[in-house]
Amino acid sequence: MNTLRSYIFWTYERGSFHYDVMVTLILLFLFLSPRWIDFKDKPVEQAPLQHSEVLVKAAHGEDEEPTFIYEIRVDDLHGAKSDADLRQAILDVVEPIAGGVTVKNYSPVVDAKGHVVAYDATIVR
Repeated sequence: MNTLRSYIFWTYERGSFHYDVMVTLILLFLFLSPRWIDFKDKPVEQAPLQHSEVLVKAAHGEDEEPTFIYEIRVDDLHGAKSDADLRQAILDVVEPIAGGVTVKNYSPVVDAKGHVVAYDATIVR
């Protein structure tokens, strides 16, 4: 009982066996608990927030071409709806940043309510 009370109130001197046991248990809890405890946390989808802000991510292409994914806000595409208009609007935003490129494909990025807030465009030089 005294040992348990000493562990609870942390009465052991630093460097002693019991102190080392407590530190080891705390470190084990910190590093191993995320494997067994579901904290229900998820990464936040990062859509560009400011006007004319573009988020650029590196992607792995099938061939050796440098490939990037540009995330562009819907507001920066000026209401483009058709495939040709969307491709041209994406190029209008990306070309001042990356130079002469082509749009390989694009996909919508939706928020929690299902609204399209941006487009992920795969761009190839």
